[in-house]
Amino acid sequence: MKTLVIAALCCLAFLSNAKPKKEKWIQLFNGKNLKNWTVKIHHHEVGDNYGNTFRAEDGMIKVRYDQYDHFNERYGHLYFNKPFSNYILRLQYRFTGLWRNDAPIYTERNSGVMFHSQDPRTMPKEQDWPISVEMQFLGVLADGKPRPTGNMCSPGTDVVYQGRIDSRHCINSSSETYENERWITAELIVRGDSLVTHKINGKTVLEYSQPQIGGGVANRYNPALKLDGQLLKSGFIALQSEGQEIDFRNIEILDLSKQ
Repeated sequence: MKTLVIAALCCLAFLSNAKPKKEKWIQLFNGKNLKNWTVKIHHHEVGDNYGNTFRAEDGMIKVRYDQYDHFNERYGHLYFNKPFSNYILRLQYRFTGLWRNDAPIYTERNSGVMFHSQDPRTMPKEQDWPISVEMQFLGVLADGKPRPTGNMCSPGTDVVYQGRIDSRHCINSSSETYENERWITAELIVRGDSLVTHKINGKTVLEYSQPQIGGGVANRYNPALKLDGQLLKSGFIALQSEGQEIDFRNIEILDLSKQ
């Protein structure tokens, strides 16, 4: 009996001294250059960073249009070169002043991060949007009306929201409206083809499930890849460029499949 008591006390002492497992966040952006990232811009071949749209400066990834003559629907995306399935993506973004007024009106103070995206190398030159799901970022407009951020948009995809497939291209979150020029922290929690959670500044603002190929909006894709109804278990992560200047920083990921 004495031996059992001693063993139990030793076990408790070990557990009390055991350190919690440290989360291993991976920095996707090294703060210096676009190593491990690939650009795909509408009307251009994969790898062509037209007009130096995406650039690494001042410890940030910046989206800029100062070398453009016309926007010409040059919707762009910057893809991290490795796909992920189960993870938490965390980053900060802020809208800066310049919006190209020859871009569509809906692109003002509008950007986002795509996930479960197709590989950019599978996109034809004239494909405008990747088949993917988007965590959409919106900033306040001149009218000052409420405009939530951390929404869901679905180019070439569908999601299940409140128990059914929702046919809307975008579903608004419950977030506050945030002023421009302010850094906002966005978190995206992705559990393969099951639950997806959006957080803004630490607050859950939207949840949905079963991301899958379907819907519209994406155009001139390879039809062999548009298998409507196919659940999306994994894919690439991409930062968006669609006419509005924006900065991204502190882009990191926690791979939940290894925990």
